[in-house]
Amino acid sequence: MGLTGAYAGNGKAALLATQMWAEDQNAKGGLLGREIQLFYYDDQSNPNLVTQIYSKLVEVDKVDILISGYGTNIIGPGMIIAMRSKKVFMSLAGLEVNEKFRYNKYFQIYPFGPNAHATFAEGFFDVAMSMDPKPKTVAISYADSEFPYTAALSAEAMAKKYGLKVVYNKNFRADTVDFTSILRAIQASNADIVYISCFPPNTVGIVRGAREIGLKPMLIGGGMVGPQYASVKQQLGPLLNGFLSFESFVPEPTTDFPGIKEFLGRYKPKAIAAGVDSLGYYLPPYSYAGMQILADAVEATKSLDQEKIGEYIRRNVHHTIVGDVKFGPDGEWIKARIFQVQYQNIKNNDLAQFEKVGTQVILYPSAYVSGKLQYPLAAP
Repeated sequence: MGLTGAYAGNGKAALLATQMWAEDQNAKGGLLGREIQLFYYDDQSNPNLVTQIYSKLVEVDKVDILISGYGTNIIGPGMIIAMRSKKVFMSLAGLEVNEKFRYNKYFQIYPFGPNAHATFAEGFFDVAMSMDPKPKTVAISYADSEFPYTAALSAEAMAKKYGLKVVYNKNFRADTVDFTSILRAIQASNADIVYISCFPPNTVGIVRGAREIGLKPMLIGGGMVGPQYASVKQQLGPLLNGFLSFESFVPEPTTDFPGIKEFLGRYKPKAIAAGVDSLGYYLPPYSYAGMQILADAVEATKSLDQEKIGEYIRRNVHHTIVGDVKFGPDGEWIKARIFQVQYQNIKNNDLAQFEKVGTQVILYPSAYVSGKLQYPLAAP
């Protein structure tokens, strides 16, 4: 797990949730009458260290169950060892890692769903096309890196699907922080909607820059990484009002999954003490849910046989704190469930308001809609 480096914030939060699961499982007697022991090492957010770490876990530590670190480029190298050792591999937030491997014991707990490269931007465009009048033009701006590029390809596909004219489509360096010139070029394109895919520092710069130049499209956001984190929510506060972003969980009436409130209530004081994301919406519930599924499979099969565990996970619906999960043949959720959320009614920079209903309104998918879209982008 990345406990230092670029992914440390996510890694520490995900690890904390996994530790919570181990404590809970041990309180129930462990697995198969044995105490859970967690073995983990810091990959320093460096893909080059991952293979040797997993080799040590399998060959030296002799672990029974493998789970991944966070992110696509970290999961890929781990897959090599999982396949070589023929172990079940539960991964966390990897975008179509199994597309080339086709490994039958791979499972991805984050709800990207199948064909994510084509459908990731679907929610943003579905929301956009609900506006009246409907948009006719779109600008696409994305960081020059694997995930944002994949999201931008999805945006291009959605624009084609809905017959939207792409009037701006450019990438930017992932280390960009001053977006004035980029945003002015987007403003000059007169795009009705603006799809952005980027990383947290980019998101902060884009939101602040858009406010500074008075950019007011009908809709803006879509693939921004950053608003999912407590630190970015708190930093931007009311500046986020009107922006859209993907979220994996927000506390709205439509997401009251069994056990989720209790989990987050226990997570928060532990997170504050550990100095990690105190809201814990992005990864921790999914880290915990992935472990729930693995534990259920071990208990149901009364075995640590990897084939039996893998087959059980593939065939069954799993009841978790993030709702019911069913995996498809590629190890992804059989149906995607990435929320498209609009930030509304944010009054200040107090983090507590994000724990309340109505500040992160779900607009997609339809089964989880919790409020109405506000447009065009208004002043904060």
